Amino acid sequence: MSDSENKKIKGLFNMGDFGNYFVRVFQKPDPNQKSNYNLRMMHGINKISIVVFLLAIIFWIVKRFI
Repeated sequence: MSDSENKKIKGLFNMGDFGNYFVRVFQKPDPNQKSNYNLRMMHGINKISIVVFLLAIIFWIVKRFI
């Protein structure tokens, strides 16, 4: 595969800032960065929402095909 074909394939899976957020939300916060209560709660709620959504998708797939 040539270099340009590799870039095209990687581009299909590139989620940019949107995809990076889902990775960052599950990482430990940077101790050097100032954080407040509202920001921590927002990230906590987002974590719960992502996990519930993924569980619902898995449940739907299992129910659909079994």
